[in-house]
Amino acid sequence: MKEQGYKSGFVTLIGRPNVGKSTLMNHLIGQKIAITSKKPQTTRNRIQTVYTDERGQIVFLDTPGMNRAKNKLGEYMLSVAQHTLKEVDVILWLVEPTTFVGENEKYIVEQLKKVKTPVILIVNKMDTVEQKELDKAIAVYKQLLDYEKIIPVSALRSRNLDTVIDTIMNKLPEGPQYYDEDTITDQPMRQIVAELIREKALRLLEQEIPHGIAVTIEQMKRRENGLYDIDASIICEKASHKGIIIGKNGSMLKKIGSTARRDVEQMLEARVNLQIWVKVRKEWRDSDIFLKNFGYNKSDI
Repeated sequence: MKEQGYKSGFVTLIGRPNVGKSTLMNHLIGQKIAITSKKPQTTRNRIQTVYTDERGQIVFLDTPGMNRAKNKLGEYMLSVAQHTLKEVDVILWLVEPTTFVGENEKYIVEQLKKVKTPVILIVNKMDTVEQKELDKAIAVYKQLLDYEKIIPVSALRSRNLDTVIDTIMNKLPEGPQYYDEDTITDQPMRQIVAELIREKALRLLEQEIPHGIAVTIEQMKRRENGLYDIDASIICEKASHKGIIIGKNGSMLKKIGSTARRDVEQMLEARVNLQIWVKVRKEWRDSDIFLKNFGYNKSDI
């Protein structure tokens, strides 16, 4: 039982794709859980992580970037993001330090006006512009919505993140400690491993492959000596994509596997034997069955 005055609550991070939501969350909790890449739609599920200190506990929900859906996977991702707006105590809206307000930002403003949840505007990547440019961007966004606070930050360089935590704590209600102090995520290990592999594929494949890949973990077993045997599959939509993912003499697949294995070993604090295969599932992003099989299930929202 926590003493009176202990704060706890739920906070969602929203923003258009690629604005730095996953990077911010990873740095706030001090450990990598959400994958990052320069491509849009990196985060596909709602990822729940936990920050705890002596004042209270913040449960972060990192959601997919909010933009209009183009296929069933897009519809799923949008519904995940929209659903969280009504069930949290605080919304962190991340934007970049620019005076240009695009269609995605306008769409987000529309959604935020529909809820009564307090909004903190986070102007990310403050280290990439001069102060006067930052001030101009803040002035533009001030006109769009009423905020609890506007905080410029650099998620990548961990600048002003203490201010973000302090502001959230001030807005949270008194409540219980939902998770043990050493808990940092409720994500199953298999899902984190799959996401780490997908991250490496997205980064290494660059522009060659669109976002039509998923990763599934077929087997994850720990031997008596502590070593993990992990069998994974990269799912793509076209046979031509399969060849690119595998690469000449398997070179690309080996590269994806070796870079992913390092991150997985660091997370599991154990040696890992990682085997990866590539499978073609045509138009899986528009198949309800495949979406459900690959972990994108609307009934879970």
